[in-house]
Amino acid sequence: MTNRAAGMSVLMRQAKPIREQALKAFEQQFMDEALAMDRWLVMQATRQRLDGEPAVLDDVIRLSNHACFSMRNPNKVRALITTFCHANLAEFHEPSGQSYAWFEQQFLALDAINPQVAARLARAMDRWPLLIEPTKGLAKACLERLAAHKSLSPDSTEIIKSALQSQG
Repeated sequence: MTNRAAGMSVLMRQAKPIREQALKAFEQQFMDEALAMDRWLVMQATRQRLDGEPAVLDDVIRLSNHACFSMRNPNKVRALITTFCHANLAEFHEPSGQSYAWFEQQFLALDAINPQVAARLARAMDRWPLLIEPTKGLAKACLERLAAHKSLSPDSTEIIKSALQSQG
């Protein structure tokens, strides 16, 4: 498995047809192995976008509807959503703000299901003061919208408010 995963990480930097073929083969071979499928999600959540390709967020959204993913399974959430937000910084903090709008939806849904995992996910926004405009303003606005939600768990409320008070 280690060799296959290493090979897949190289293939993730290839053009979409090659990458998609390798991902499909991996999925077919390991669909019934939870840890392997977690790795499959991580590989896709951390890949870098090649010129002319759509945003990685598009793939993450598609994968969030995949049969192997469940918002109620913390390992799946960590493999896909948390990995994208914490480990794919260029794609998560892209200047359009689409990732923040998506993050906000996912965070609120997750906070209602599993507040501890949601609180960990919220840490992806801790470094917003270090971003440059317009991304910085979009990140702050996302945090402000989240802070305004009265139904947030205590852990998430604390982390969101702490992030807003941060100056980098």
